[in-house]
Amino acid sequence: MANSKQALKRSNQSEKRAERNRTLRSRLRTAVKNAEQAIESADKKLIPSAFQTAMSELNKAVTKGIIKKATASRKVSRLAARIKSLAA
Repeated sequence: MANSKQALKRSNQSEKRAERNRTLRSRLRTAVKNAEQAIESADKKLIPSAFQTAMSELNKAVTKGIIKKATASRKVSRLAARIKSLAA
């Protein structure tokens, strides 16, 4: 338990940030999973919107500091490559 006002405040802030990060990480994983499922089902109508949502969530996660820029770029690139391979 925190022994000072400052330590108590920092503890509370840490809990709030952890909750926010958990929520954002969950949204990110769900969006990427939905895009992967759309790709696997080869649903031409569902793929563009699912990919767009996943890309948006990845970029938001980078902005919020949930994941690194290179990680988001790699995930977007791999999703795009899988979509391109379906078209070929």
